[in-house]
Amino acid sequence: MSDECGYSPGFKRPSEIMRMRRKRTRSEEFSKPSGDAAQSASSSACVRPFSPGPLFSNTRSRSGGVKRRNPFASIENRHSPRKKRFVYNDDEGAGGRKPEIRTRDDLAFSQLMDKIENRNDNQSPQGISPLSIAPPVCTEYPADWSLKTRLLFTSSLSLSWSEQPKAQEEALGLSQHCRAQFNTLPHNLQDPKSCTALRCAFQQSLIYWQHPSLSWVPLFPRINAERRFAGKNAPWAQDAELRRGLMSEWSASLSSLYSLLKARLCPYFYVCAYQFTVLFRAVGLGGSSSINALVSPTTRGLREAMKTEGIEFSLPLVEQERTASKSREQQILCGEERQQKDSSEHKEDGCCSDDPDGDDNDEDRGSSLSWLEEIGVQDKIKKPDSISIQLHEEGRAVSVDHKPESVVCVEGPHTFTLVNFLINCKSVVAVAGSQTGLPPTLLAPVAFRGAAMHSLKARCVNVKSQVGSTYQNISSLEITGPVLPSSLHAITTLLRLAQKGNFSAVLYTHAPTAILNTHGTTCASGSADLSAFGLHPASIQQLQQPSGLGKTALTQITMNNYSYTWKK
Repeated sequence: MSDECGYSPGFKRPSEIMRMRRKRTRSEEFSKPSGDAAQSASSSACVRPFSPGPLFSNTRSRSGGVKRRNPFASIENRHSPRKKRFVYNDDEGAGGRKPEIRTRDDLAFSQLMDKIENRNDNQSPQGISPLSIAPPVCTEYPADWSLKTRLLFTSSLSLSWSEQPKAQEEALGLSQHCRAQFNTLPHNLQDPKSCTALRCAFQQSLIYWQHPSLSWVPLFPRINAERRFAGKNAPWAQDAELRRGLMSEWSASLSSLYSLLKARLCPYFYVCAYQFTVLFRAVGLGGSSSINALVSPTTRGLREAMKTEGIEFSLPLVEQERTASKSREQQILCGEERQQKDSSEHKEDGCCSDDPDGDDNDEDRGSSLSWLEEIGVQDKIKKPDSISIQLHEEGRAVSVDHKPESVVCVEGPHTFTLVNFLINCKSVVAVAGSQTGLPPTLLAPVAFRGAAMHSLKARCVNVKSQVGSTYQNISSLEITGPVLPSSLHAITTLLRLAQKGNFSAVLYTHAPTAILNTHGTTCASGSADLSAFGLHPASIQQLQQPSGLGKTALTQITMNNYSYTWKK
């Protein structure tokens, strides 16, 4: 309404509006037009502005037609001579000239707004409007310690630079991985496909180490993967000597991995058995101040066997639940005690302290079975014996088997005992089924004894996606295989530079390993030197932070204008 001609806003009181209505009623009784002709003539001859003032005709002459009442005007400002001073704008031609009517109050108001805008342009950052403040940029996503089976990246820019490496580029990437060398890439890549350093770094990020290595048998994943092993040739299932040879090599590889972990030459590694997965992490990773290991899922039999071997462990999720339940019980007890205290004070104020039933009530609260003695049936009720209590506790322990709550955390020197337990425990190898006699799979980001170098499979496809009524070219990159946490971070770091900070990724997690994002009881920022891990410094910095994902894992990562967002 502020843009209408001659509009002058004003506040109206109800009493003023009623006074205007009464005055209008009296004026209409004495000055009524005679017929429809007079009304049409007056309406065509006169133009009434919104604010109180004279009428304007096509010849700028004042006429005596009926004025339309302005519902937004007040009686005080109707007859103000200051409001009747107008400014005309004769920009148009003389034939079809339309006057632009503006009051001096409007001019003063516009000048005041111009001053405020100029002042806001030069003001301090503390006075800037919240709408003008850019959203914070998130340059990193939380560390995800789960194993991924498939990654699907999409971007509006082409991803063809990531496929079909030259022989020299592939060889250089393998050499850089073995020597733990990382090139510094330019921040502004005009043509990623012609950047040899980028393509070599991408090949370097796809490499992982595995034991055992059997080309005709898929050794990951191992949990609930009987169909993948069905129909495969398994000579070790029938040959005991072959099984002993496989287990001997596997034990040497596991011992080598733990020695590298203890010497801070290996950041982490996975032991993937057919029933559970173990994650070993070095000092300083995941916010831990000591070597730690997470085992998931577990059963009561496995936990009892670990106790028998002298391995001390904790159940982080179960302990968190117990702590939460205890805090709730304490709150309830505090509330009950507060109510009892209030009721006792009320009784003392009412002179009811000589109640003979008070001592009996205290005794009833002290003994939960005293009411049975009062009615004389205490001998007929069978009290729970020690065996029933033990069975009840065992039932509670078994109820968490094969669930995320069964994750076990082992810390400090007990991790070495856990390694010996895995080497000597017969339950880590299946005795029946398609995985019979096959040792667990060892996965690590660095080389170790008996390991074979493997590379993740990458495939790039260009597709057209419908956006509204048009089709847009979308480039996709699919990566399959056991994707380790450091490999995921290295790949996203390269895509950040090559795709100019705009891409999205869908992550497919190996479900039993999602719970590995749970941290143990000891969490502290380690000050150890982690430069010899063989990982990129940015990846080490990310893996040092405690994971805030809890029992879940990342399912989607999106980067928009160099800012990360993610979903669990």
